[in-house]
Formats: sequence, C-alpha cells, structure tokens
Amino acid sequence: MTMLTEDMSTRLSSLTATQYSLLFVNNSSNSGDACVYQTDPDIGIPDVMSLAWFSKYAFPTTKLMFQWTIDYNFVWAETGELVPGVIFMASQTWPTDLSNQNNVTLTYQNLAYNFKNQTQGSKPGTLYIEQDNTIPLKQAAVGIGMSGFGTFAVQAQPNWNLTFTPHPKYWITFGTFTQGQVLDIGEITNPGEVAFPPGVTSMTAILNADNTWSVKPTSQVSPKELKALT
Repeated sequence: MTMLTEDMSTRLSSLTATQYSLLFVNNSSNSGDACVYQTDPDIGIPDVMSLAWFSKYAFPTTKLMFQWTIDYNFVWAETGELVPGVIFMASQTWPTDLSNQNNVTLTYQNLAYNFKNQTQGSKPGTLYIEQDNTIPLKQAAVGIGMSGFGTFAVQAQPNWNLTFTPHPKYWITFGTFTQGQVLDIGEITNPGEVAFPPGVTSMTAILNADNTWSVKPTSQVSPKELKALT
C-alpha cells in the first residue's frame, strides 16, 4: 500500500508541474466571450455546478490564449442561493493538491466564513471539505478550483462533508459569460470539447465562420487556420 501511495503521489506531483495552453481563434463574424469551463460527471458531489473558469471578450479576427497548470485549490464565496447566472467570486482561495493538505474545514465565526484546519486527507486523489455546524443555509457556496480560479461549486450547508474526486473534462464555448459565473450546462448550445491527447499540452480551438468548432493540437494546425479571417 505504501508503494502504491508513493507512486500516485509522484504521478500527481508531475501533473502539477505541467503548463497547459489553449489558443482560441475567432474566425466567426461575432463578438463575444470565449469561456473555458470544466465538467466532471464522476466528481462525486450531488448538485455540483460548473463555473466559468476563464472568460475573455473577443472580436472577430481575435486570437486569445488561456494557460493553466493542474494545481487545485479550495474556494468559497458568499453567493446567496447558488443558481445559474450567479457570480462566484472567491473570497478565499487555499492551494491544495490531490495527495497532501487535501482536507479543509469551512466554518462561520463572527459573521464571517473561513477555511481552517487544512490537513492531509484519508486518501490521495480526493479533495475533502468539511463544513461544521456553524454554516448558515443558502448564503454561501464552497468548492474547488484549478490554477487559482473556481471550477466547481456547491451550496454550503451545515454538517455536510464534501468529497471531490476530480477527473475534469475541458470545454470551450462562445457567447455572453463572466468569469466565475454559475453555468447551466444544459443551456450551452455550442460547446467544443478540448481533449488533450497523451503528451500534448497545447491545443487550439477555432470558432469557424459557421459557428462550429475545430479543436486540435496546436502542432497540427496549419498557418492558414491560425490566421484569423478578415
């Protein structure tokens, strides 16, 4: 068991050292927000909601770069009721990883929320958030993020311990979005999945003139495709 734990810790540590990039090319005739977000049907939390992880405005012919590392963090925000459209602006962001310091407690004292008691969780590969009995109902949200920004959130409530087992999928979409916005995934009509093949760390997502997506490793994109249409 010790050998397996050490191997997993080594593998997870190597992941956090890798920088990933996504180049967005707006070859459509529309202006709007390029939004990168994550989904994870197996994350293990009921009613978890995806957040607009990154969002940048882009005019036609614009190219934008999104970059991140697989560095996890714990986040909370005073959102009120967590529903689509609400902006999750993290009031506290604590770095963590999947093997060390992966357990934290959310408390509410002196009319303020706070993380405390960050420790090593019971097993690697999982992030744990304990909510004590002081947490009010429907006033805040808590969750996890990556590379400094929130990715998944759930309504905070007392005496409810959360166990996140992240295996995220990356997506890009285009429309009207604000970074941190709670997304209604079912209402997103034009997502493009950004799946990094083994050994690939740089992808390009091109929004075509017909509003479809071409997503491929940047090394496979032709100069003509990288030159935004005029």
